Amino acid sequence: MKPLFVMIIFVITAAESASIPHIPRFPGQSAGSRLRNHAAATHHASKYDTRYFHQRLDHFSFAEAPGFKQRYLVGPSAGLWTPPSPIFFYCGNEGDIEWFSDNTGFVWEIAPAFSALVIFAEHRYYGESMPFGSREEAYKDAKSLSYLTTEQAIADFATLIIDLKRNLSAEDSPVVLFGGSYGGMLAAWMRLKYPHIAIGALASSAPILQFEDIAPPESFYDIVSSDFKRESRNCFDVIKNSWDVLEAQGKYDDGLVKLSRKFRLCKELNNTQQLSDWLDSAYSYLAMVDYPYASNFLMPLPAYPIKEVCKKVDGFPDGADFLDRIFAGASIYYNYTGSVDCFDLEDDPHGMSGWDWQACSEMVMPLSRSKENSMFPAYEFNYSAFADECSQSYGVKPRPAWITTEFGGHDISKVLKKFGSNIIFSNGLLDPWSGGGVLQNISHSIVALVTELGAHHIDLRASTKDDPEWLVELREMEIKLIKGWIDDYFQERASYSL
Repeated sequence: MKPLFVMIIFVITAAESASIPHIPRFPGQSAGSRLRNHAAATHHASKYDTRYFHQRLDHFSFAEAPGFKQRYLVGPSAGLWTPPSPIFFYCGNEGDIEWFSDNTGFVWEIAPAFSALVIFAEHRYYGESMPFGSREEAYKDAKSLSYLTTEQAIADFATLIIDLKRNLSAEDSPVVLFGGSYGGMLAAWMRLKYPHIAIGALASSAPILQFEDIAPPESFYDIVSSDFKRESRNCFDVIKNSWDVLEAQGKYDDGLVKLSRKFRLCKELNNTQQLSDWLDSAYSYLAMVDYPYASNFLMPLPAYPIKEVCKKVDGFPDGADFLDRIFAGASIYYNYTGSVDCFDLEDDPHGMSGWDWQACSEMVMPLSRSKENSMFPAYEFNYSAFADECSQSYGVKPRPAWITTEFGGHDISKVLKKFGSNIIFSNGLLDPWSGGGVLQNISHSIVALVTELGAHHIDLRASTKDDPEWLVELREMEIKLIKGWIDDYFQERASYSL
């Protein structure tokens, strides 16, 4: 069966067509051409310029405080770019900006067609953009970490854009925001908070509804489980039953020793929860990056990695050791290349310590596990226990209602229909974060592009020769919408000058 490309409202009837922006052809490109693998964009990583901007530590206070250097990357076309051509601005995520730049080929690929300048801005407290002079000082305690917030990060982006446009004599250049995952949330929120700075935002895989009883807390793990079940019901059942097997094995006198050897761990387990968390992470990340081609986004992985995991799990004969099946499946994520001798469960390959602080302060995104639909042990989010853990770790009490107070989220369709515009929310239904995403159009200019077989912000990744047709079509729709925003901007600007 052909994969479905689900556009919630963009089935244009004769009555509706007038509201859709006119989409002209790209310069030098036929209307029917397809975005595939543009050689000019494949080596962008070695060409961008690295620059630094002196940021305020606190944008919302007039108290004197030492600033910090925010890193940003400028595309190789900077010397050829001339205003008022557009600026494509990527809102940095929770990590090193070079990593996001190298994994966001879509922005680099479409920029030449728009004659756009590309900027990738690093998020404060990540990569090299460290307040207080070093990571150690920035992460020292709750006082030093208190400036790590979404509000401050978005204000950083806004301040940087204003300064860049002023210095480049580009006050009339329209700015389009891009972001994936947390960066997508920032892009959407920035468009709403600073509409005078950016004309639109592409927010890919942005779970802006995963807060305060808006999206079901079970959705994330239910979707992960569904991804495995769609490949193999037996694979799903084996994983679902494995947690009890692990727990029972750990209760034997030498159980932890045997589990440590079975899973080739570098250090002996202290408890089975360590191993369960390690497996939980593997399955969750596999669902996020279940791409139709080989990737290195999080780990070196084959195409459709969940399919490969289930092949391993299902490939054992009846009566085979249950734990051998689990180890073989998990090795697809952690050791697909076969280069790892042993696994260090204390080593976090994704460097999420800054995110732990954000999750304990304002980014409180409750996750639960249902007994009926999940292949994971049932769990109900316990705010009191979570708050106690945050208090012990950082000395702070979470504010679960702050994000929705600051940015909204409840009754989002009714609210944004009245005052929001020019936001694309793209989601793939294989992505577990899609459960907290905007999956229905809000207005003719706040649109939801939903793909049945899409994974975590796959649309922002570089195009490849193996891209399925639905992915090509998704990106083409995004390009058309962005082109419409820019055209509308210049048409309005021209009318003002008359």
